[in-house]
Amino acid sequence: MSTLHAETKIASAQTAGSIKTKALLSRILLWIFLLLVAALALFPLILAFFGSLKSNLELTTGTSLLPKEWKFSNYAQAWTSANFARFTWNSVFISTFTTIGTLLIGTMAAYAVARVDFYGKRLYVVIQSCTLFISIGAVVLRPQFDLMVALHLQKSLWGVIIILISAHATAFFMLIGFVRAISKELDEAAFIDGCNFYSVYFRVILPLLTPALGVTALWTFRGAWNEYILPLVFTMTQPALQTLTVGLAGLKYGVGDAAQPQLMLAGACVSMLPMIIVYIFANKTFMQMTAGSVKG
Repeated sequence: MSTLHAETKIASAQTAGSIKTKALLSRILLWIFLLLVAALALFPLILAFFGSLKSNLELTTGTSLLPKEWKFSNYAQAWTSANFARFTWNSVFISTFTTIGTLLIGTMAAYAVARVDFYGKRLYVVIQSCTLFISIGAVVLRPQFDLMVALHLQKSLWGVIIILISAHATAFFMLIGFVRAISKELDEAAFIDGCNFYSVYFRVILPLLTPALGVTALWTFRGAWNEYILPLVFTMTQPALQTLTVGLAGLKYGVGDAAQPQLMLAGACVSMLPMIIVYIFANKTFMQMTAGSVKG
């Protein structure tokens, strides 16, 4: 019996060791795969960063990844001679107010559709779906511009902001599911305590939507930050109102007498930096949203 018991223990130990070895091997293979994917995703960014630190001649004729002479002055030159200081401010202005306006309109629309039965409710949702899934593209640029001309906003960044806010269908559908997940009993309790329809929205709904608002804000900010066509159309006669995306494309044709690809890469790195910072600060919101969805 003792011999059989010992053999059983040895077999169990071997089985456990085999399972641990397979688990360790699987984890190692997973990490290798993730590192390869990360390397493929980050390689263009690394290439752009090192290219932004090269001279014009080395960038156009060289083949090495690392610059032979580190030109950190490219960033200062792009910031000053290419007017990136002004372009950055314009991008921040458009992205910030577009995000605020989209969150306000999107949450109000989601709250109204989720809580109120009104005439034309289904038609409104269908129209929102059409604007979300049907890409009209440049067809609507002329009517939008004519509308802003009628409002005397064709020479202002507010025209771009209003148009971007009107395209809030993505935010609407991202938020309405979270509003519907909030128990209506909370609304009823708030009404009993003396709240009206609007105070319930501000005191009950918005605080409970914080994680969803963070993700929607990041999504909206990114879209407004990367918008190119609208700022280009509205700033053709107003170069001082150009955004980073428009100014960055302008570097392709040169600052002064010749094209400066190293300044274009420096500008591209500058344009990516705000989104990286925003994501770092919003990462906690992503985690909260994921945890809440798993818990539910």
